[in-house]
Amino acid sequence: MVRAADLVLYNANVITMNPRHPRAQAVAIRDGRIIEVGGNSLVEKYSHLKDISDDAIFERHPGRKDCQGQTLVPGFIDAHCHLFAFARSLLGLDVGPSSTRSIEEIKALINSQAHQVEKGTWIYGSGYHEFYFPEKRHPTRWDLDQAAPHHPVLLVHRTWHACVLNSLGLKLAGIGRHTPDPPGGVIDRDHHTAEPTGILYEMVPYVERFIPSPTPGELEKGVALADQRYRGLGITSIQEASHTNDLARWQQVKGFQERGLLRTRVTLMLGAGALEEAERQGLRQGYGDPNLCLGPVKVVLTTTTGRLDPPQERLNEIALTAQRLGWQLAIHSLEVDTLEAAIVALERAQREYPRPHLRHRIEHCSLCPPPLLERLKGLGALVVTQPPFIYYSGQRYLEEVPSQEQPWLYRIGSFYRAGLRPAASSDSPVVPNNPLIGIYSAIARREAGGEVLQPQESVSAQQALAMYTINAAHACRQELEKGSIEAGKLADLVLLSHDPTTVPPETIKDIRVEMTILGGLQFHPQNAKLYVDNGL
Repeated sequence: MVRAADLVLYNANVITMNPRHPRAQAVAIRDGRIIEVGGNSLVEKYSHLKDISDDAIFERHPGRKDCQGQTLVPGFIDAHCHLFAFARSLLGLDVGPSSTRSIEEIKALINSQAHQVEKGTWIYGSGYHEFYFPEKRHPTRWDLDQAAPHHPVLLVHRTWHACVLNSLGLKLAGIGRHTPDPPGGVIDRDHHTAEPTGILYEMVPYVERFIPSPTPGELEKGVALADQRYRGLGITSIQEASHTNDLARWQQVKGFQERGLLRTRVTLMLGAGALEEAERQGLRQGYGDPNLCLGPVKVVLTTTTGRLDPPQERLNEIALTAQRLGWQLAIHSLEVDTLEAAIVALERAQREYPRPHLRHRIEHCSLCPPPLLERLKGLGALVVTQPPFIYYSGQRYLEEVPSQEQPWLYRIGSFYRAGLRPAASSDSPVVPNNPLIGIYSAIARREAGGEVLQPQESVSAQQALAMYTINAAHACRQELEKGSIEAGKLADLVLLSHDPTTVPPETIKDIRVEMTILGGLQFHPQNAKLYVDNGL
């Protein structure tokens, strides 16, 4: 006797991402896992099930679903994003390019908010980028003072590598003319008076210590909104890449999941400073369950201060410790100098403690000259990069990146040819987190204004889809659990209105998510209020 299934999806164009059985028509699910993948005959095999409707927003409906020829793919995995920053951004002012296109517009938005809250209340906004302003500069403390002189104001840059405080905000943060730059940070100053301009580089975590944290209720609201938006975009798993993550953050995420506020699966990277604590508690990468598990050790490597931070010696120590203990590293690298420093540290660690199976990751790898690509290949490292940056920031790259370096930008095709098995992400909230924009960008290499960047680095639609599914799972050693539609794997799936591997590339970004299935639970975005930003 055939054991009952909870759900059968049939009459679908199933892209399995399993090279042994690349296409199918039907998928059977039981107890949150896939039990069978095959043809429409599965409907007869599990004939006890009745047809189901799309009425529920997020419920378990035993039954069978006629997909009407639409395309079923594995649930999307965002391999590098920031849940808490995203949740916080949903609670504050949106000062991104899709909402404000000048410093004057930002001032008007802040002024409007100042009239709605009591004096002394912090005003928080995020997402601005000076490139999109006609002024071509950051806002300053004096700009923000004009908008809200009696409220402390914090604006966070789109990249999260800079922020701006007004005068009251600077005072509350204890930043004045004689305040030294903190380790790893830079206080921008007026060249004549040495007064802080309000612009701070690599200091968002520093500043946030002086800002009242969101209340538990506010944070819960932000996380719940973020969760709903993930699923509305077909994202069933995220890899939380904040370098400040520790075991307290783990408990916080666990609490959100236990209260039903966060259904999206989370792999939580740990900051290097939390590795010792994890070791004391006997924890290892992969600890947890399918809903929440520990991921790699995250290191942010920058040259904002004019020198490498952390210094090469400290980076080498972190890499050696992680390698010796068996932890995967995820090293943030945007520049050529930081990429070379990361490679030096990983090469040394591999020589001291040969463990090629660890799959160390380079996060972003924005600029990768050919010699460094060869060294990455020799390391067996992975690259987790951001195709949507091409779409959202391509115009800026064309204007600001030196012409001799532009062939090194987001070399996704070269990563594939070198065997680096690239995974994709949004780095949300840096840019909107729609995976279909990322898939489109990896194929078309076209920025939002229509200009193409380095077409030789384009990849196929199948390769682009892999970056958000099986490659993203592989990037956290989870390819046996998720990333493809195979029997035994988690029942995390997305039903799309069209097949991204066959439609014209320009139409991929307009494909709709019809249904997201997470552990066998069905979520219908059209029945919930969702925000999907396809613009700048």
